[in-house]
Amino acid sequence: MAPLPPHSRPAKGRAAVSNRTGRFEPLVTEPADDGWPDLDAAATDEPPRLETTLSVDRARRAITRNTSPDVGFDRSINPYRGCEHGCIYCFARPTHAYLGLSAGLDFETRLYYKPDLPILLDRELRAKRYKPDTLALGANTDPYQPVERTLQLTRSVLEVLRAFHHPVGIITKSALVTRDIDILADMARRNQVLVCVSVTTLDRGLARKLEPRAPTPDRRLATIRALSGSGIPVAILASPLIPGLTDHELDAILAAGKAAGARSANTILLRLPLEIAGLMQEWLETHAPHRAERVLSLLRQCHGGQLYQSDFGTRMRGRGPYADLLGQRFKQACGRLGLSARRWSLDASRFAPPAGSGTQPDLFDT
Repeated sequence: MAPLPPHSRPAKGRAAVSNRTGRFEPLVTEPADDGWPDLDAAATDEPPRLETTLSVDRARRAITRNTSPDVGFDRSINPYRGCEHGCIYCFARPTHAYLGLSAGLDFETRLYYKPDLPILLDRELRAKRYKPDTLALGANTDPYQPVERTLQLTRSVLEVLRAFHHPVGIITKSALVTRDIDILADMARRNQVLVCVSVTTLDRGLARKLEPRAPTPDRRLATIRALSGSGIPVAILASPLIPGLTDHELDAILAAGKAAGARSANTILLRLPLEIAGLMQEWLETHAPHRAERVLSLLRQCHGGQLYQSDFGTRMRGRGPYADLLGQRFKQACGRLGLSARRWSLDASRFAPPAGSGTQPDLFDT
């Protein structure tokens, strides 16, 4: 990886240090130091600010299918592309390259939303050949990122799923999910919802650098408490586990989740596919230079000498002595705390399309 220009510094409130050209672009651009000082930045002594932009994504379908044996679901919905939470480790970052954008700062600042998603979902659930099973909401980017406060796309999706009695598993690190407790509690009474709350670290200062626009660790634990107190099953996700940086917190994160009301748990080893490897290395060199080499060395030990291997079955947990040790620690901690393994076994037996205009025959129904 080429070194960053000497004048580069993180934008305020953003995790990625750079905005390197997407991997599919024919031309690669690199920032260069022309010798002239940034007078605006020098005057304020503040890092540059980047505004968030929002554009429409005209999706053709609501439900995305997958055949991965590493996840417990075969279908998902993602209301948004890109994520303002800006988690540096987010495995969805490389998907921005399909839009001709960077997995770096573009992923955090150039967001896309799907305004037709509830209509598309209603249509697909009414298809004659559709067979219900647990649907993951937010498997790619967080369905409760800041723009959801005003757009309320995720809430609209949940309203459709509730009307169809369709089971859903939600993955988030946002306290905004508590806004929808009225819907979630109703679905929970029929065993049709599970909320998974991700807590990467309990260190507030570290979280601010890793996940600059996500709620603090304390707010996430409060979210678990609020959901659990409303009868909604919650899983604590100690993910991703970053060797040499957050792995020492594994037991503490699980214990905090259990104390807040989580019933089950899961953990995933840090994954660095495609552009994320370079972005993570830049982040380490900027924010944790004294730990950078150890983190990367431990990751290589878990992936056969590479920073990442995408093999099914091991990509989520790695292999080798260090990966095995982390797996044993997780299993022992869950056993001690009484946390079960996270499962997506929700009730799809009550699925039924509600009466309404969407019940009319569709020439393109499949």
